[in-house]
Amino acid sequence: MGYSIIVNSNNFEVEVFQKSFQKPVLVDFFAVWCGPCQLLKPILEKLALEYDLILAKINIDENPDLAHDYGVQGVPDVRLLSQGETIDRFVGVLPEPQLRQFLERHNITSELEQIWQSILAAQVSGNQLEAEEKLKTLLQKYPENLSLTLKASKFLIEINRLDEAEKILDSIKEYEKEYFSTAQALKQLITLKRECNNPVLDNELDKLFSRAACLTVEGDYEKALEGFLEIVRKGRSYKNDGARKAMIAIFELLGSEHPLTKEYRKQLMMALY
Repeated sequence: MGYSIIVNSNNFEVEVFQKSFQKPVLVDFFAVWCGPCQLLKPILEKLALEYDLILAKINIDENPDLAHDYGVQGVPDVRLLSQGETIDRFVGVLPEPQLRQFLERHNITSELEQIWQSILAAQVSGNQLEAEEKLKTLLQKYPENLSLTLKASKFLIEINRLDEAEKILDSIKEYEKEYFSTAQALKQLITLKRECNNPVLDNELDKLFSRAACLTVEGDYEKALEGFLEIVRKGRSYKNDGARKAMIAIFELLGSEHPLTKEYRKQLMMALY
């Protein structure tokens, strides 16, 4: 939906100022010698193809007048322009999830998000085949978008396509730190859903674990955490420490600031030590 362009003093008026009255312009002041600039560049270029904006890249060494006019003191320095005015900015490198938040709080639309909403709408209306076809197309179009990978895996888990969800989660590697822990938590959710779908109920701990697994899949995290905590207290080694691992996965899915995470993390620590 958007595009990237190299901007200099000669074309700034047309390509940045005037264009900002048509759609938002993200101005990236950079330098070739700047390591963080080189880290940020491919992320911004990728987002420019997805969001309805223009990415204007300005080399400060070749265009010192523009850097001076905008008071650039360090790079990367990124400004968001609309209607000829700077409406937001940041200096330094932001992780991709934060960059998306930066854009979306200014109502800059993403083609990916629009298609994703149509997938959810198709599912709600009962058009499961349409939803799955659109998801397949979206994953093919944005294969390196790890936020989409996580959302797609959740969708596949919900419709019980567990092998497919596990396969795409395997594409997220440990060095991709912003996504890896969530991917591992979703893999644990897959394990719990399989446990719920095919329970083995030979003893009391089996029954407790199966019930907690099903509660997790249903989204009743508080009761699930209660169940897993009881297993930790009664037999931590059960299923190779499976109850503790399940609780950690729920904490990751809820987020560290969620009240249930705070409460049950303390209770888990007390049970362990």
